[in-house]
Amino acid sequence: MTWSLWYLPPRQSELLDSLFLAVGRSLHLANAFEEKCRWMVRCTKLVEMHEKKEEIVMDDDGMITNLTKDKMLADTLVRLTGKLSTPDETMQVLRRATKARNFIAHEGASVGDISAVREQHILAHARRLRSAVLELAEGDNIVSQWGFHFEEPRRSLPQDLIDAYPQMIDEWVFGHFGNLLDEEVANSIAMPL
Repeated sequence: MTWSLWYLPPRQSELLDSLFLAVGRSLHLANAFEEKCRWMVRCTKLVEMHEKKEEIVMDDDGMITNLTKDKMLADTLVRLTGKLSTPDETMQVLRRATKARNFIAHEGASVGDISAVREQHILAHARRLRSAVLELAEGDNIVSQWGFHFEEPRRSLPQDLIDAYPQMIDEWVFGHFGNLLDEEVANSIAMPL
């Protein structure tokens, strides 16, 4: 293994630019999903502390200092789903979303030597990334609904947004590829649970 950038220019510079744009947007979604999960754990912990009449300590900046700050998404989801009633199907979606988040964070941009990588390899990797993003979107859709219920307990869920969410995510992250990725993933955009 040598330098990540070399004297030779990228063989597929435009296609790599498209991939890296998708990777950046995917990473944003992965980070937002993880932060939502952590936020939900903190919220449920606050409710639990309030119900038990525990003291909630505030520092000078008004930030809550007694709340758990999980570092790993899997731990956060376990804590979160331990507080909420979740069917097995929902747990499976959340597990897949966690794995997808990890793929995006750790392998999303891993295409090898950019001066030698070929179009076929880039497109195959983009399709794997797209599958991961769709699984992440399904999990994010669930956690977002929980968050909406927590923030807006008297309002109905925005069903049109829930139904459209996976397709919106797919278009935002991969729309700039045009039809290049459609052959394997077009039918896999699942409706939310």
